[in-house]
Amino acid sequence: MTNTRTNQTNETVVGLNDTEEKLAQALYHAYMNREALKMDDWTNLMNDEEASYRVQRRLMELKAQPLGGYKVSLTSKQTQDMFDSTEPLYGAQVQDHFVKSPATLSLSSDLMDPLAEVELVFKAKEDLSVNDSLEDLARKTTVASGVEVPDSRFSDWFPSLSKYLVMSDAAVGGYVVYGEERDTSEFSLKDLENVHTKLYHNGKEEVDGVSSEVLGNPLNSLQWLVKKLHEQGQSFKAGQRVSSGTFLLPPRLTEGDWTAKFDNGFSDVTVNVKE
Repeated sequence: MTNTRTNQTNETVVGLNDTEEKLAQALYHAYMNREALKMDDWTNLMNDEEASYRVQRRLMELKAQPLGGYKVSLTSKQTQDMFDSTEPLYGAQVQDHFVKSPATLSLSSDLMDPLAEVELVFKAKEDLSVNDSLEDLARKTTVASGVEVPDSRFSDWFPSLSKYLVMSDAAVGGYVVYGEERDTSEFSLKDLENVHTKLYHNGKEEVDGVSSEVLGNPLNSLQWLVKKLHEQGQSFKAGQRVSSGTFLLPPRLTEGDWTAKFDNGFSDVTVNVKE
């Protein structure tokens, strides 16, 4: 049995079968009630990219919240190898999960099993086109420093969750905390390849990274997303944001003060994590 529905992006979810609907409903229940699913119950049931993105779109429909943008995952060779993938994947994110730094998040009420990633966050000033060059994308966007908080509806998910369940679970989307926004065109492409960051927890350096880990340049990640959305009959609209991919292998997000410090004129991003 298949179903056809229209989701919050004005796109029709076509060909959703009973298993896909069941998974979408289970993910939505976990999202609303913070009751984690078991990977083993679903891993062998999802092994197709198109089906996984259908589940994600249905999940967004069930959330019935405005679309704020996207996150891109698996943007380095290391993370692609971890999830047995040869290209990135994306997840749609609700609007109110993009929040301005400084931000406060609660482990008991906002999150389930979160990590901390450091990224650049782009925002479209006008609709983006599948034909846009990197220079076009820079002209059409703003860019900000960011800390993304991936969070899955599956227990013990990192790094063993299948890429198909990652896709289904909106690319394990949690929150995106972003810093001061600047016109991307203020930076050269070389500048955007060489943004360095250090991530601190309660004043202690945890890990460092560089933006070239994101497909060589985070703008490549945005360009990939625009093309991927186009393939699926969607588009990247003015006002939408994207967290473009992590500079580093993420640590677990635990209680305390987290600060990502950037160079090249990007602002610090701070997240206070409470129990």
